[in-house]
Amino acid sequence: MMSELLLKKYRLLKKSNNLNAFPIKSVRDLLVTELTNDLWMVVSSDSDGGIGPKKFDTVFSPPYDLGRLGARVPLMEMIASGSTPLLVVDVLAVEMDPTGKEIIKGVIDEAVEAGMNNSTVVTGSTEDNVQTVQTGMGVVIIGLVEKKDFNPGKSVKGDIVVSIGKPKSAPEFKVLYNDPEIANTKTVRLLNQLPFVHDILPVGSKGIKHEFYEIGKSARLLPYYFDVEEVDISKSAGPSTCCLVSLNKKYFKKLKSNIDKPITLIGELR
Repeated sequence: MMSELLLKKYRLLKKSNNLNAFPIKSVRDLLVTELTNDLWMVVSSDSDGGIGPKKFDTVFSPPYDLGRLGARVPLMEMIASGSTPLLVVDVLAVEMDPTGKEIIKGVIDEAVEAGMNNSTVVTGSTEDNVQTVQTGMGVVIIGLVEKKDFNPGKSVKGDIVVSIGKPKSAPEFKVLYNDPEIANTKTVRLLNQLPFVHDILPVGSKGIKHEFYEIGKSARLLPYYFDVEEVDISKSAGPSTCCLVSLNKKYFKKLKSNIDKPITLIGELR
């Protein structure tokens, strides 16, 4: 029945160029297309420039590490929303050999860690027509989610909000994809399996304070900040080195017993 409805909507779009056949909306850093009332297509993306092994890069990074962290950000955003990633597109402003090959290896390994099948889910492009002296890359993730599983906005009044992982960003920190103190795709996948977790939001360059506000905004609630000394809530978290989670405070100890990353109590939603 669902496939018949999708096909009907597609034919309508093709015949009349009716862009409203598949309504599109922006949710946080995601683009959401309503294929049907119950099935949505979700797109996430991220980019990096001037980070890599080339002569004019501002921050040095091995290309493999860049691939891991560059793919991790949009994958974490996708999984945190409750969506299932299906395809990965890497767009690289470097030559295929040697830099591109190493970045792609990192992208593929990150996709596998995120629960995707293998290298066949990854496609992309490199720049082999002109010489590049600085590294640039973009990653786009395409996935699907049932409406009932879409997490943004599911926080409720009285929820506490905690940060999982420590905010780290270059050049202050040397950010490593396998740093045990930072959140990763495995962390977010595990959080999605905990029934007492309401909302999950990876933190990027805008910091914990900004994303705490976004969690509250999605649920039409106001953030109340506790006195936090363990982390700087205004500091950039770079490539999503930490994430915020909302839950009922009675499950805080249970959350800590399930997660092997640093956990900091940030505040409450009122």
